[in-house]
Amino acid sequence: MKKTGRITKVIFNNPANGYTVAIFKTDDGSITLTGCFHSISAEATYEVEGDFVVHKTYGEQFSVRSYREVLPDDSEGIRAYLASGAIKGVGPKTADLIVDAFGDQALEIIEKEPVRLLTIKGIGVKSMAQIVESFAATRDFRKVSMELMDYGIEFNHAVKIFKLYGSEAVNVIKENPYQLIEDIYGINFRKADEIAVRVGFAPDSEFRIRSGIKYVLASQIEAGSTFMLKSVLVDRTVQLLDVTGEQVSDNITGLVFAGELQLDIVDDVSVVYLYGYYLAEQRVAFNLARIQENRTDPLPADVGNLIRDAESSMRIDLSDEQRRAIRTALLSNVCIITGGPGTGKTTIINAIVRAFTRLGMDVALAAPTGRAAKRMAEASGYPAQTVHRLLEYVFSEDRDVMDFGRNEENPLEADAVIVDEASMVDIMLMDGLLKALKSDTRLILVGDADQLPSVGAGNVLRDMIRSEYIQTVRLRDIFRQAEESRIIVNAHMINSGEYPENGTRDDDFFFLHRDTEEEMLETVKELAGGRLAAYYGFLQSDQDVQVLTPTRRGMLGTGNLNAVLQAVLNPPSEDKAERKYGGRTYREGDKVMQIKNNYQATWIDASQTSGTGIFNGDMGVIREIDNDDDRIVVWFDDKRVVYGATDLEELELAYAVTVHKSQGCEFPAVIMPVSSFPPMLMTRNLLYTGVTRGKQLVVLVGRENRMRQMIDNNRIDERNTGLAARLRAYDLGTVNRL
Repeated sequence: MKKTGRITKVIFNNPANGYTVAIFKTDDGSITLTGCFHSISAEATYEVEGDFVVHKTYGEQFSVRSYREVLPDDSEGIRAYLASGAIKGVGPKTADLIVDAFGDQALEIIEKEPVRLLTIKGIGVKSMAQIVESFAATRDFRKVSMELMDYGIEFNHAVKIFKLYGSEAVNVIKENPYQLIEDIYGINFRKADEIAVRVGFAPDSEFRIRSGIKYVLASQIEAGSTFMLKSVLVDRTVQLLDVTGEQVSDNITGLVFAGELQLDIVDDVSVVYLYGYYLAEQRVAFNLARIQENRTDPLPADVGNLIRDAESSMRIDLSDEQRRAIRTALLSNVCIITGGPGTGKTTIINAIVRAFTRLGMDVALAAPTGRAAKRMAEASGYPAQTVHRLLEYVFSEDRDVMDFGRNEENPLEADAVIVDEASMVDIMLMDGLLKALKSDTRLILVGDADQLPSVGAGNVLRDMIRSEYIQTVRLRDIFRQAEESRIIVNAHMINSGEYPENGTRDDDFFFLHRDTEEEMLETVKELAGGRLAAYYGFLQSDQDVQVLTPTRRGMLGTGNLNAVLQAVLNPPSEDKAERKYGGRTYREGDKVMQIKNNYQATWIDASQTSGTGIFNGDMGVIREIDNDDDRIVVWFDDKRVVYGATDLEELELAYAVTVHKSQGCEFPAVIMPVSSFPPMLMTRNLLYTGVTRGKQLVVLVGRENRMRQMIDNNRIDERNTGLAARLRAYDLGTVNRL
């Protein structure tokens, strides 16, 4: 049924999804409306369509399915509408002036003859432009968003679509709904395909087939591969789209000619790349060879003397293995130093820095994440920064990508660059780093190649080692002080395929046996909810405790764990503002994680230095939620970032995070459930990575036989990458070198 009336009171409005509860005055009396409105103001008049429903708590309500705004046509109605704040730049006083001047023609004047507003005292050219723009945008958005709703597009996406395309939004979508995948974060192929059906697109449309091909290929990249076997790509796209293999192959060829894909042969197999990843992988191999093959001037000092000098100044005795690693780093153009926890990687970095510094060389220290860079600086006593900061990243508005201020034309001035936690560096970041290195700059990569590979695409560190083209030192000796930590000892046991030993009361590693997932969940909740913080003096708060899990789904996945832990660690309070978004509640004090690279995000740190860029995996805390101004303030360590209402899809609660997302981080205490997870997650290196995230305490909760299954399964996260093959080609001289 249809009802026409006026909003007299907005009881509740969620700007994130438009859900509204309001009092609606009709000729038959006042009723309660519920439904999604793109924008709503008290005193606005609407024609709504829907049905009466009975809520078990709130009684009878009118559930709105669709609506249209009815602009008032009488002076008093227009006065109330303008005074409601619906138009930016117009408040109650200005509304009175406009209506007193133009009466019931006021809205028509604003739309068609806005220059006449300048005759009103207090309205200048600037404020007139704001009023006109706001009125036009409001009308356009309401019109466009109603049509977008007909295509099944939700409010938060409608806002972004309108901001990008403006009044042309509907035409753009009718022409090619799959363009939304490229332009609007949060709209994937399946959603665009639903929209396409409503628009009336043919199932064998070229737009659809090409978008499907890129979607299948992008899914592999999201899983870590840089390419896909062509035969597999064709088969999976056929299954997805229900079209012929010939149609898919033809469109792959079309995308290659369009410069979006690249065909190649890797290890005698035909493969397909997204062009950007092909180019990055090619450049990484080329630039590694460029630096590796460069004739660097010999060091002006004896390496043995430099090592002894470092020992003396650091007041330590290095092991033979450490000396070999340092010697290799000093004498090589490019080298890798890899080893597990407790093998002295930090000591080696410090000694290398001291040796280079003694020679008057400029050394740059970097790590993939802010936390890892901060640990590197604290351990070495030398400044360290993220790789992104080192390369002076900038956001390129026209290409929606991140560019680096340091590149081939403006290389880094450093004589040597040392990168810690190198297993986290993906192919795109390595590409950016190598382009910024001069041929005579030494590169030392330090990390643990047995950990899970980078979150981003590529298997860079492992591929470099497998190629046998890059000098590599593998550290195996555990130092005496490290042997006192059961975390470190057990991590190495796990990595070598042995079962860890359970700790006693004063140890730092424990396995708590629980049979069912319900029992595991309850134990995790108890431990994270205060039991560990109350017992262990080194824990300053519950924030020092991090729950890691292999999966996002199920009772022990991040989704459910975060809901349970939020209720325990940060329950609702009158003192804490909150906002609902996407089925989740965000509350002041919540631990959160950024889940996509946002190169545009502006931050400011404690020293009032500002910059841009928040990256996938960065963890922070919500310090403020301002629902009036649609502002959410998050602190990432010392960086303050302000999010808008529609940006919350970039954040997830982080009381529990996946092991993959925890890479590069260390936490005082780690809790990890061990249960029946999908086979690809029941692996040794996933368990190893999770255990090595704990600095002072690790507690595994679950069934011991499941833990043993993980240790017995030495299946490596197999990714399709071509870097190792390309480096081997350089090593064998089968490609042209500089």
